[in-house]
Amino acid sequence: MADVIARVAGGVAELPRDQWDACAGSANPFVSWDFLTALERSGSVGEGTGWQPLPVVIEDGDGRIAAAAPAYAKTHSQGEYVFDHGWADAWERAGGQYYPKIQIAAPFSPVPGPRLLLRDPQSGPALIAALETLVERNGLSSAHATFVDPGQVPLFEQAGWLIREDSQFHWTNQGYREFEDFLAGLSSAKRKNIRKERARAVEGLEIVHLTGRDLTKAHWDAFWTFYQDTGARKWGRPYLTRSFFSILGETMADRVLLMLALRDGQPVAGALNLIGADTLYGRYWGCTQDIPNLHFELCYYQAIDVAIARGLRRVEAGAQGSHKLARGYAPEPTYSAHFIPNASFRRAVADFLEAERQGVQRDREWLAQHMPFRKAGD
Repeated sequence: MADVIARVAGGVAELPRDQWDACAGSANPFVSWDFLTALERSGSVGEGTGWQPLPVVIEDGDGRIAAAAPAYAKTHSQGEYVFDHGWADAWERAGGQYYPKIQIAAPFSPVPGPRLLLRDPQSGPALIAALETLVERNGLSSAHATFVDPGQVPLFEQAGWLIREDSQFHWTNQGYREFEDFLAGLSSAKRKNIRKERARAVEGLEIVHLTGRDLTKAHWDAFWTFYQDTGARKWGRPYLTRSFFSILGETMADRVLLMLALRDGQPVAGALNLIGADTLYGRYWGCTQDIPNLHFELCYYQAIDVAIARGLRRVEAGAQGSHKLARGYAPEPTYSAHFIPNASFRRAVADFLEAERQGVQRDREWLAQHMPFRKAGD
């Protein structure tokens, strides 16, 4: 490609929206200008959060963005869902300083997607080289690209980054016309159990789906209560601020799907999803009443209903959760890529990743054998 310039910006909001999105594409909402700037504008990332935005961009000869990476200087390892606390401890016990590190990610979002946003496909190696230079020139320990789209893993491998593998549970649409078509493929016992779970979960409740102009401040206030409860139990304090949800509703309403469970007209639980080109992404859930099976209903079964109705190819319901297996969500590989300049530390991490990879693959093979789908003769 022609001569290019690499630079680091102080935030995605400093960069032209049309140029960023020309690189990010429209398929994955978590790398869009609107989503990343909502995090910045709301104070969910930035000063005092341990997530300092430092997007790296490659500019073409005309000064337009040809490639970009949503990069952050991290002073901790929270909100990443790919755990490297052990690496940090080992490096610091050896006398090194692990933080700050560079994180290439959609913050707080364990969602596979592009981490190299490429308007010019040939600029991938140059963008990776720019990220490496950022680490080396500042004497940082490492850079980590988490939840990398599988199609981009070879670019990182060719650059010599270490590849880490894990698993998530995704639901795949096999051309179903309705939920009963999906159930027909399950074993009889699983089919009956899901029907019972769904019926029990919604007793006395109304389930509503809200998107676009239907979303109001009252809806976001209700969901904020749910999110705070979940965040306090999982992370100690919520990662996102209240204003993030309002900004999301202002700028991305048509890509938001908020599901609420109402009792006597009042919200008692909610699940927030984002809508991609072919995928429904389940992100946050919370409740003020402990209702058996309602989590399964709002986060998994209602999501399947929506994917079928909208003709979406899959549902990605977030990190972890082997309980998703019995509900038709299959284990799928996820990947991260890691740049570690120090040769001895790199060797130690590489040895760890090889052993870890074998265990992850064994686990995924075992889980795949225990899917709830009917077998021959059932």
